[in-house]
Amino acid sequence: MNLWLFFQNQVLGMQWLNALVGKLLTAVGLDTASRLGGSVQFFLYDTIKITVLLLVLIFAISWVQSYFPPERSRRIMGRFHGMGANTVAALLGTVTPFCSCSSIPIFIGFTGAGLPLGVTFSFLISSPMVDLGSLVLLTGVFGIKVAAAYVVLGLVVAVAGGTLIESLHMEKYLEPLAHAGGGVDLDAPTLTTADRLQYAKGQALSTYRKVLPYLLVGVGVGAVIHNWIPQAWVETVLGSGNPFGVLAAVIVGVPMYADIFGTIPVAEALLAKGAQLGTVLSFMMAVTTLSLPSLILLRKVVKPKLLALFIAICVVGIVIVGYLFNALQFVLI
Repeated sequence: MNLWLFFQNQVLGMQWLNALVGKLLTAVGLDTASRLGGSVQFFLYDTIKITVLLLVLIFAISWVQSYFPPERSRRIMGRFHGMGANTVAALLGTVTPFCSCSSIPIFIGFTGAGLPLGVTFSFLISSPMVDLGSLVLLTGVFGIKVAAAYVVLGLVVAVAGGTLIESLHMEKYLEPLAHAGGGVDLDAPTLTTADRLQYAKGQALSTYRKVLPYLLVGVGVGAVIHNWIPQAWVETVLGSGNPFGVLAAVIVGVPMYADIFGTIPVAEALLAKGAQLGTVLSFMMAVTTLSLPSLILLRKVVKPKLLALFIAICVVGIVIVGYLFNALQFVLI
């Protein structure tokens, strides 16, 4: 237990880095107990921590992704049927792109290759909501129990949503563009170990450059919440006293565009100020799964009725997960 806590707090959570940043700021004359000093410490610590974890995680996950190009993923999913296929699609979503917008081209490839519609939607829900990076980062911030529960429930939402869409036979609500991905059947070139490492390096740097603006905004918002927003305000809006906190978090989260790496600092700050666990996690899920730009892209692939069903399934699933986490908060943290 002591070894695991050390790994969680010092390796993933990098609490030593927080102490080091605090000492350096104090050495240059900044009072870290003040609002300004505390904000600067939070911003520097979280930015450096998430940057290090992000680069390492994206490199490792991209190396894994090199073994699962879309055509191979399609062949794997094609071997399964029914809920088993939805489960495999949701699991494959955990080793694919980190944001909802970058998942849609793969979704088009899968639909164009003739995979069942429900299976492709299980992938589309899972890919931005749940990934291996989120498991590691959530462990460092909230602990292993919260991280594991988040991933499991996210997969449940993805499987259930895809299964429901499949049972309703919504294929007629696909736009012609959804059938443009037939080339996914092509065999992938054989990659050497050096090729895979080079690919992982390129993906890590490319993805980091893309998410850096959202990371900085997220950490900045988290720093403001952590040191400038009165705790009573957060508790009133997102605490246990407001039964509609989860709904408010989802409504606020949907118009935003970020990935889980940019939302974690905000969630961390909100939780520290008294927001309920399920409320902040539902906010994270809404931002990563139902961002407005991704819905605009998805509309080019599916007709309004199917898009509305997708949104409704995600919102209901996220709200249920949020209230469930709120109910179990005393057990998880």
